Amino acid sequence: MRKLTLGLDALPSLREATHSDIDVAAAATLSELAGVDAVRLGITEDLKPVREQDVLEARRATRVLELRMPPVPGLVKVALAARPNRVLLASPGRDGRSPSWPLDLRGRRGALEPVIRVLGEAGIPVGALVQPDIDSVKTAHGQGVGRVELFTGVLVDLPMSERHSALEGLGDAVRLAAKLHIGVSLGGGLSYRALPEILEAAPAVEGVAVGRGAIARAMLVGLDRALRDLRGVVA
Repeated sequence: MRKLTLGLDALPSLREATHSDIDVAAAATLSELAGVDAVRLGITEDLKPVREQDVLEARRATRVLELRMPPVPGLVKVALAARPNRVLLASPGRDGRSPSWPLDLRGRRGALEPVIRVLGEAGIPVGALVQPDIDSVKTAHGQGVGRVELFTGVLVDLPMSERHSALEGLGDAVRLAAKLHIGVSLGGGLSYRALPEILEAAPAVEGVAVGRGAIARAMLVGLDRALRDLRGVVA
C-alpha cells in the first residue's frame, strides 16, 4: 500500500491570516488517526508561518513527522532540535512563504553534502524535492540523496495536449528511481481529482504527499472523512 503524507502548512497560514488559534499538533494527531502515514510541516529561514514551536509540538504529537526545508545551516539546527523522522530538502516556493519548489541540484553538491551528512549522522534520513524527469533523478542519486519526491505541481495544470508526454516522463522518472533503489514519492498541487491520472502514469510510486487539497476538502466534510476518502484514492 502506498504511503500517504499530509502537509499541514495551510493551517499555520490560516492562523496567521485570521489571527486565530489553530492547534497544529492536534490536527496532526487527528490526521494520523484518520489513516495518514506521516505528517509534514515546511519551514523557511524566517520561521513563518510555520514556527519552530509548531514543529516541536507536532513532533511530540505524531508518530511520523516529515520536515520540509531549504538546505541552510540555520534550519539544520531546527531539524536537529526537533528530530523529525525524515527531512525533505526543497527550495522556497514562488510566494517565498513555504519550501514547496523543487531543488535545482546541478552545481549544489557543495551545499548539499554537509546538510545530508550532518542530518544523516543524527539518524535523520534526507530526501529532496526534484523535477519529475530522468536527469533530476540521476543527479539526486549521484549526490547521495536516498529518496526523491517528484514535483507534480506544474504537471497537474498542463493542458491535455501537453499532459500526455509529461505523464510519460513522470513514469520514466519513477521507474528509474526504483531501478536505482531510491525511494520515490509524488507531491505538489495534487487534488482528489488529479490523483487517479497521476497514479495510473506512475503505478510504482511508493508514496504521495497532499496538502492544501486535503485541507480544503476537510473544510467541507471534516478532517476524518476527507482523509479517509484520500486514503482510498491513494491506495
